[in-house]
Amino acid sequence: MKKLSLLPESWASVSLTEVVAVNPKHKDLADQVAGFVPMKLAPTDFNGTLHYEERQWDKIKKGYTHFATGDVIFAKVTPCFENGKAAIVKDIPNGIGAGSTEFYVLRPANNDISVDYIFSVIKSYEFLHTGAENMTGAVGLRRVPKKFVEAFKINLPPPAEQKEIVAQLDKLLAQVESTKSRLDAIPAILKRFRQSVLSAAVSGKLTEEWRKYHPQQNAKFILSELAKQRESIFKKEIELGNKETKRLLTKITKHNPVLPNSGLPESWVWTSFMESMERVVDCHNKTAPYLDQGVPLIRTPDIRDGVISLKGAKYISQETYDYWSRRCPPESGDIIFTREAPMGEAGLVPAETVLCMGQRMMLLRPMNEFISPNYVLLNILSLNFQERMNKNAIGTGVKHLRVADVESLPYPLAPIEEQTEIVRRVEELFAYADKVEAQVNAAQARVNNLTQSILAKAFSGELTAKWREQNPDLITGENSAAALLEKIKDERAALVKKKKPTKNNSSRKTVTK
Repeated sequence: MKKLSLLPESWASVSLTEVVAVNPKHKDLADQVAGFVPMKLAPTDFNGTLHYEERQWDKIKKGYTHFATGDVIFAKVTPCFENGKAAIVKDIPNGIGAGSTEFYVLRPANNDISVDYIFSVIKSYEFLHTGAENMTGAVGLRRVPKKFVEAFKINLPPPAEQKEIVAQLDKLLAQVESTKSRLDAIPAILKRFRQSVLSAAVSGKLTEEWRKYHPQQNAKFILSELAKQRESIFKKEIELGNKETKRLLTKITKHNPVLPNSGLPESWVWTSFMESMERVVDCHNKTAPYLDQGVPLIRTPDIRDGVISLKGAKYISQETYDYWSRRCPPESGDIIFTREAPMGEAGLVPAETVLCMGQRMMLLRPMNEFISPNYVLLNILSLNFQERMNKNAIGTGVKHLRVADVESLPYPLAPIEEQTEIVRRVEELFAYADKVEAQVNAAQARVNNLTQSILAKAFSGELTAKWREQNPDLITGENSAAALLEKIKDERAALVKKKKPTKNNSSRKTVTK
């Protein structure tokens, strides 16, 4: 906790161990029901809601950490510590409990030490950040040392001011949480907004008024012209000895998909990937030998929400790329579509990018003069398409699509001019949603920082400065933090004296007659 050079006069700078007991133990309670808290039930929210299982005390191993009603409990192991897994113990059976040895327990030295104040201290950035810096142990399973917890310095206000700080924190942090909840709900709203835009786009509603003033050729004519040009391209490739193209042309000739009959705008038509693309090509379904550098090979996790990311890509040699991509090397504007793990993700190959498809994905190559790649992509991203796709999926565990299933997937095709207008409008509306999302993200960051800012003011005395001016009698003399510390020292000394055996008791022997 950041210390100021000048604390309020009635406060004191103390170590935690001066005002709390760390990991106290219960006596034997074999016939009692208790609350048991494994690490999986440790809380993560600031309010620290504690969930527990009921267990008989004699069924709880002696090595577990003990706690009782009114204690503060928090995780000491990474990453649970950094995430602030902590709670004030409340409402447990018979007021007693135990939990994972990966917990620390802090018990206030007496009733004048506010448990809520101590809880706020261990949720502060300074405690969590400094604790993480002082962790020991192997990477991946590091722990905060007990010595760090005991020696951690805190700013201790007088008892009455502790209560006032807690009251103000309750009020202010409740407002922060309320604001955070409202902000956290916005991404889901934006997601629904984007899907409603896509739904309107692929149904023709988004451009309903536009069509009235823009006469255009029917999409059936587009498919007819596309087929003619594709056949011309394929014949030239076949004449050059391309066997892959010959097999593909045979598949297209035999392709007879079952298309929906639901209503579309008059100039639109249902089509399938195989019917409307220049070519639909499966990947090489084997694991490629990876290198530290070379040609990027994307895998299914690298495609999300319409974007192909090269950040997680593996690398292959040029020789492997030439063989793996022999059917159709991916080009800018091609669509990569995943058949499995996950199913139905898609993204456009970025401009000036050479990449290779990994397993369980397929390449869709539109002919740009007839089919807009971005129009096809927004169709794939729509819930309408995803619902139709899921009906064709197979598998009881991991759902997936066969190659023929992907080739036959249907989508509504608009005339090329309208495709362009739809893409423009969707991008415009999505840009608006992206702007709102960026503002929300920035606001969430500010709100997250606000909690720690409020705590910092609380622990420096700034939060209650005016209150101190109005209540000098509650924080001076016997009501000061210094007087509280003396009281705790006296109580602890008396307890030690009471536990220490007297000379007569220590030398007493049992006499057997």
